[in-house]
Amino acid sequence: MPRSIVSDRDTRFLSYFWKTLWCKLGTKLLFSTTCHPQTDGQTEVVNRTLGTLLRAIISKNLKSWEECLPFVEFAYNRSVHSTTGFSPFEIVYGFNPLTPMDLLSLPMSERLNLDGKKKAEYVRTLHEKVRANIEKKIQQYTRQANKGKKKVIFEPGDWVWLHLRNERFPEKRRSKLLPRGDGPFQVLEKINDNAYKLDIPGEYNVSSTFNVSDLSLFEVGHDKDLSTNPSQEGKDDAITAIRRDPLALPSGPITRGRSKKFK
Repeated sequence: MPRSIVSDRDTRFLSYFWKTLWCKLGTKLLFSTTCHPQTDGQTEVVNRTLGTLLRAIISKNLKSWEECLPFVEFAYNRSVHSTTGFSPFEIVYGFNPLTPMDLLSLPMSERLNLDGKKKAEYVRTLHEKVRANIEKKIQQYTRQANKGKKKVIFEPGDWVWLHLRNERFPEKRRSKLLPRGDGPFQVLEKINDNAYKLDIPGEYNVSSTFNVSDLSLFEVGHDKDLSTNPSQEGKDDAITAIRRDPLALPSGPITRGRSKKFK
C-alpha cells in the first residue's frame, strides 16, 4: 500500500468514504492547492507525454485509443528518460525488455545470470545512479526556474493582492477587459512558504487557500501600513480612514495602476 497519495481537491478525494478508507489502510492523504496542478508535476508530465504519443498514433480515429494504449505504454517504459538516464522498465527490473526489432537470441550477459544477492546489489547501484541523475536534473531545472525570481514570504496579518486566474474565477474573468486582480485581502494563516489562507468574502465561492504565485504584497505607503493585523490596538482608525477615502479603495477591484495612482 502507498505511504502517501497526492491529489487535487476534487470532491471525490475529499469525501468521507475516501478519507476513512485510506486512514484505515495507513496511507497519508496530501492535497494540493486548488487549481494549482504544479503540485503534482510528475503525474502531469507523464499524462502530457502519453497524450502526445496517443495523439500521434490514433490520428483522427479517436475511439481506438484504448487499443493503442498498451503499445504507447510499452514505448514509454522502454525509452530512456533524460532525467534519470535509464528507462523506467530498467529502473524497476534491472534490464530492458526485448522489442519486436530484436531478432537476435536473448543475450547471455552477466547481469541476466547473476544470483539473487548480486542481482539485488546491481539494482541498488542502479537506483543510486538514477537518484543522482534526478538530483542533478532537479538542480538544473531549479536554477533555470528561479532565475530572476525573488522569494516572497507573507505572515498572518499581511495584506496582499490576489491574482484572479481564469480557471478559478471564470465569472470575474469573463471579459478580457475586466481587472485581473482584486484586493486587498488579509492573510489569515500561513500553511507553508508556498500556500496561504486568505480572508476572502463568501461570494467568491472558492477555497480560501492560494499559492504564493497568485499573491503580491499590498503597500499603501510608509505612513499608513496595512501589513499588520487591523484588529490590533491603534490600527483600527488608520484602516478605517484609508477605506473611507475614495482614492484609496474605490468601488470594485483594485488594479496595480490604481494602487500606483493612490501612492
